[in-house]
Amino acid sequence: MSTDYLPRKDRDFLAWVINLLKTLFPSMKRFNFPETEYTKLSSECDDYKQKLKTAGEPSTRTTVTVEIKKKARKTLETSVRTDVKAYLMYNPLVNGEDRISMGLPVHKTTRDPSSVATTYPDFDIDSSMIRRLTIHFYDRGQKKSKAKPAGQRGAVIRWVISDKPVVNVDELIHSSFDTRTPFTLEFQGHERGKTVYFCLCWENTRGERGPWGEIQSAIIP
Repeated sequence: MSTDYLPRKDRDFLAWVINLLKTLFPSMKRFNFPETEYTKLSSECDDYKQKLKTAGEPSTRTTVTVEIKKKARKTLETSVRTDVKAYLMYNPLVNGEDRISMGLPVHKTTRDPSSVATTYPDFDIDSSMIRRLTIHFYDRGQKKSKAKPAGQRGAVIRWVISDKPVVNVDELIHSSFDTRTPFTLEFQGHERGKTVYFCLCWENTRGERGPWGEIQSAIIP
């Protein structure tokens, strides 16, 4: 995907983000777009809109308000690019018409397909830091290498805190994603001593997942 799909002018950029949010809202569930990310984008968009207004009015335009506006745009732009890449870029649930309506580039139909992984990530759990678990993942049997299998954009991490042993992936109700090892989870003080269960699989650039690996557990330090 091109990195210049965002308009350069401030007001054009704001209009683009507003259209993205408006178009995305009724399709979030269909795209599996996280509600938390949508809320974050909406909040940052509102903040940028206010900062842009303040920096654009003669009575409130100063070097300081202009700089604040620039920082607000940078924050919003970073979030937009991150979410587009993570949830919309290669999401097979987002079609060409969807992308056009959201102001996103349409993928070439001749793009070489990425293979679905036939292996799964093995992983080690580092519990040396208080209230933190760090997952060091690697392709099965390739512990000394951080390289992902060809065509895989990263690992899906399913996890849950549970008082009883977890034997099925469906029981791991939380889901995260990381493009490179390691992956870190932070916990609250009252969660110390509880057991967390993890399971990982590879996901390719089209959002297709390979087999799930073994379920492992660790105690929150």
